[in-house]
Amino acid sequence: MEEDCATPKRRECRIPEANMCPPPPRKKAVGETKREPPKNGYFQPPDLDTLFALPPRTQVFCVVALLTPEFVSGITRHHTFNIKYHNVTRLCNTRSIVSVNEKFPGPRLVAREGDQVLIKVVNHVSNNVTIHWHGVKQLRSGWADGPAYVTQCPIQMGQSYTYNFTIQGQRGTLLWHAHVSWLRSTIYGPIIILPKRNESYPFVKPYKEVPILLGEWFNVDPEAVINQALQTGGGPNVSDAFTINGLPGPLYNCSSKDVFKLKVKPGKTYLLRLINAALNDELFFSIANHTLTVVEADAVYTKPFETDTLLIAPGQTTNVLLKTKPNSPNATFLILASPYFTGRGTLDNTTTAGILEYEHPITTLHTSIKTLPLFKPSLPPFNATKFVNVTQFVQNLAKKFRSLASKKFPANVPQTVDKKFFFTIGLGTAPCPQNSTCQGPNGLKFAASVNNFSFALPSTAMLQAHFSGQSNGVYTTDFPANPLVTFNYTGTPPNVTNVANGTKALVLPFNTSVELVLQDTSILGAESHPLHLHGFNFFVVGQGFGNYDPNKDPAKFNLVDPIERNTAGVPAGGWIAVRFLADNPGVWLMHCHLDIHTSWGLRMAWIVQDGPQANQKLPPPPSDLPKC
Repeated sequence: MEEDCATPKRRECRIPEANMCPPPPRKKAVGETKREPPKNGYFQPPDLDTLFALPPRTQVFCVVALLTPEFVSGITRHHTFNIKYHNVTRLCNTRSIVSVNEKFPGPRLVAREGDQVLIKVVNHVSNNVTIHWHGVKQLRSGWADGPAYVTQCPIQMGQSYTYNFTIQGQRGTLLWHAHVSWLRSTIYGPIIILPKRNESYPFVKPYKEVPILLGEWFNVDPEAVINQALQTGGGPNVSDAFTINGLPGPLYNCSSKDVFKLKVKPGKTYLLRLINAALNDELFFSIANHTLTVVEADAVYTKPFETDTLLIAPGQTTNVLLKTKPNSPNATFLILASPYFTGRGTLDNTTTAGILEYEHPITTLHTSIKTLPLFKPSLPPFNATKFVNVTQFVQNLAKKFRSLASKKFPANVPQTVDKKFFFTIGLGTAPCPQNSTCQGPNGLKFAASVNNFSFALPSTAMLQAHFSGQSNGVYTTDFPANPLVTFNYTGTPPNVTNVANGTKALVLPFNTSVELVLQDTSILGAESHPLHLHGFNFFVVGQGFGNYDPNKDPAKFNLVDPIERNTAGVPAGGWIAVRFLADNPGVWLMHCHLDIHTSWGLRMAWIVQDGPQANQKLPPPPSDLPKC
């Protein structure tokens, strides 16, 4: 059961009798008319005049409370995630899913910047499980990152493991999800990192905050789907529906009651925390007749900009302000999400819908919501291979994202680079086993690779092998810094499409500044790839179509206010250039966040060595780290 900070027994979360110490006066935020009392029960330090007006005994208590470490460096938050089976019905189809605390989507993980978070994960199911805290930088806490066989062995049935990390220098929206096979189709939830106490957002204070998680629903077990695809070598069966907060919406059969409804008041500003937790699809998002103001991406504040349509890749988050109309309109508005598809295979070309409903004055309560006109937003076409302008629209939208780059929230872009890397990414093929028929291209099996190497997961965790100095037989450190064979990456594909296989990593000395160009290839058709880097954020300093030109393109790099992300889309038939500082010792996975591409091998690992100082070294593993 998830533990709440309001639980009296948790001394870390609540100071007894804290309500005796009144909160301090503060400036009103822009647009704020009424000061709301604290709702979470945390102690708020009083101003001196108020403090001295209190009884002497209470004065002493409040002063002591102010000096306790939890109000200086954050508090400790405890949660328990029970991994269990439970039945869920969608599209008139009931199946047993694997979930956390029998919730779908899973529970919210709420913390403040500076808080320590301990989540005990107890596995009650037969599947091996790990949890990844997507986007949390895990500074010197790589043992808590979560990808199976990279930073840990999976948690087996009947076992538990406590993830222990501190949120440092981050605030905003992220997500948590399973990181074994395709279990994250139902094991996922939001991470909400609030600013430090007494700090505010760099935008208007919202009236209300609403997490919106986009997902995918399969009528069959997704584990069976990926297992069949890997066995046959062909493409996987696609999902049966997309969802908003676990609900497909009224555009699907048998789903008129499974609809997410966002109920709003007129003249208010809402903060929508948008998360794409879908397995294999980048998703467009729009609300009819309403403009969204982007203020944050991947838990990094952005320069605000307005848009009617967003594209969010799996693993990405986007915070937007929704300003409602000044008066209640006699209408309701659809909230839609549909896929952006750049590949050649099959796709789930359906659309999930929620409904934006305005609170109506008492005089119109007799009017049924069903009788109000329903407006629908216009989304781009699904298939970018047929509508080339859709890919251009996506690139234009990506270029609007810029870091806030203020004095308080600077964009610390590496201005000089120690090491440069050039990675090709894309699909390829692998040989079909003898005496069998495969359903991939030319009777082969689908594969995916980085620099033509398809990454094979080891049978023990790489981080443990690295820490103990026993990497022999687990991984090698000869991942190529550049493609071994050069060709026209986005032109006519080569005749040979087979990729090599191996568990290869690339070693970086501590504090290395890195520039990495990620180049899509057209070997089996150009395709968009949302690349996610564990353990770090990176700055997207450049992007373009065609082949990257090392002589001309760097002159156009943005080194002032590029967007800072943990997941960025490499455009179909194009490239992106990113920079990051390797200041976090450990083993860090980098992979495409389309899970089918990850399963086919589009991943690699960075090993960042310890620094010379004690606070630059990876601590020993926790005693309850699972064994393989």
